[in-house]
Amino acid sequence: MICAAIEDFATALPRAGAIAGLDLGTKTIGVAVSDGLRGVASPLTVIRRTKFTADAEALLKIVADRALVGLVLGLPRNMDGSEGPRAQSTRAFARNLERLTPLPISFWDERLSTVAAERALLEGDTSRKRRAEVIDQVAAGYILQGALDRLRFIG
Repeated sequence: MICAAIEDFATALPRAGAIAGLDLGTKTIGVAVSDGLRGVASPLTVIRRTKFTADAEALLKIVADRALVGLVLGLPRNMDGSEGPRAQSTRAFARNLERLTPLPISFWDERLSTVAAERALLEGDTSRKRRAEVIDQVAAGYILQGALDRLRFIG
């Protein structure tokens, strides 16, 4: 079920249980997960994209292995708040994923999440090679943490 508003997502979620945040790129999907009480987001992994079926299978394996109860997809809005082709692609991914899982799915504005992730990795003196390996999952962590912080004010 796709929840357009984060408030609807909050209502659709069970009281406890971990959720995942996704940073959908053209080549990778960064994945972060929360703790069961939904307080802290932690970067988890990166899925190398091939085709939707394989991408969804890898994602749903993580969902099953970790007993996740919801998904938050980073929505790449333009700086003026409008939605371009990447946002449309993210919404299409969510619609396709909705057919494969009963979990609630929502979106979170991901503007500047990659910039924040890059800055954090640079401040941590992470090597260029390591930054390239983890940037997407760290960005997913920023997306998820933003949604978790908002969910705390709703619930």
